[in-house]
Amino acid sequence: MGERQGLGDSGEPRGGQGLPDAAAGRGRPAAAVFDALGAEYERAFAASAAHRESLERLLADLAPGSRVLDVGSGTGRPTARTLADAGHRVLGVDVSPVMTALAARQVPTAEFRCADARDLPLSEGEFDAVCVYFSLLQMERGEQRELVERLVRSLRPGGLLVAATVPVDAADVDAVFMGQPVRVSSFGAEEFTALITRAGVAVEWEHSALFTPDHPAGAPEPHLFLHGRRH
Repeated sequence: MGERQGLGDSGEPRGGQGLPDAAAGRGRPAAAVFDALGAEYERAFAASAAHRESLERLLADLAPGSRVLDVGSGTGRPTARTLADAGHRVLGVDVSPVMTALAARQVPTAEFRCADARDLPLSEGEFDAVCVYFSLLQMERGEQRELVERLVRSLRPGGLLVAATVPVDAADVDAVFMGQPVRVSSFGAEEFTALITRAGVAVEWEHSALFTPDHPAGAPEPHLFLHGRRH
């Protein structure tokens, strides 16, 4: 469902990555939003150094040929492409048919499915790593908690969870993201970290950064990256 979204430092909706300018009315479903954005989304967020640093750290921790789930795989770049190029077996899942088709063309060595991650069948311990880069923000808070718990159970013991979000306190905010009306929710940094920990992950690394997307509505957005292992 796209890899990234964003909010300003104060928690108020802002222009930028996904919890931006306030808008009247209900947001569109995530599939419609990212179908409309397509490759424009990738161009806006291609320069995120913090995202690439997170991927480099993940690559250093993965055994050769690991099985990795990329939730909200977007256009396949940079996450699925980076992992597949390193020889890992990647399954990308995205709710947007347009994004899924782009990813399949751009990263032919990975597998992509057009599906809602909330409905995805997951087996206990089937993945060595799960990536959730900014793909929870158009879900309600309760749905985010439930999905994270399911994703952690899909990891083998000692498996790696990489999660990133916009760390602000916002619930069911109507907003505009790159010209598209959306409804988004998020958690503050401490609450999001606690959510990951309660799901059964020992957090080993966290990184905060500001990123400004390459888009007319772009503004600096806070990002929080967490890396941890299933107990």
